[in-house]
Amino acid sequence: MHVHMLLADSNSYPALNVFWNIIEVFLWIIWFWILITVFIDIFRSPDLSGGAKALWFIFVLIIPLIGVLVYLIARGGKMHEHGVQAAQQQDEAARAYIRQAAGSGSADELAKLADLRDRGVITPQEFEQQKAKILAT
Repeated sequence: MHVHMLLADSNSYPALNVFWNIIEVFLWIIWFWILITVFIDIFRSPDLSGGAKALWFIFVLIIPLIGVLVYLIARGGKMHEHGVQAAQQQDEAARAYIRQAAGSGSADELAKLADLRDRGVITPQEFEQQKAKILAT
């Protein structure tokens, strides 16, 4: 029995040829995603010196399959830690920005209230009530 008979002929089954092409493209996408993730982790690792980063980069660049596998085995746990640290830093930056933006909004509202009080539009008691509401939020 010939090997050709054991394998499905793509001319006889064009849908099978399309299926294998889809699988092949999917695997290439996964490969590039893993490769880019490893390169990103190499450069954002604070625990690696510049020389170590260069050596890992060259190793992964010259021998990609083995380099990525060795990197994932040697530093896979650190990759997760770096991802968590980056997410925490982004979260803190977002929270700080929100606090700063919310604080300036309160200051603007208090300034407007003070202006209304100074012009005699609202009484000092109304000013104090509105000020307490703004500061409570």
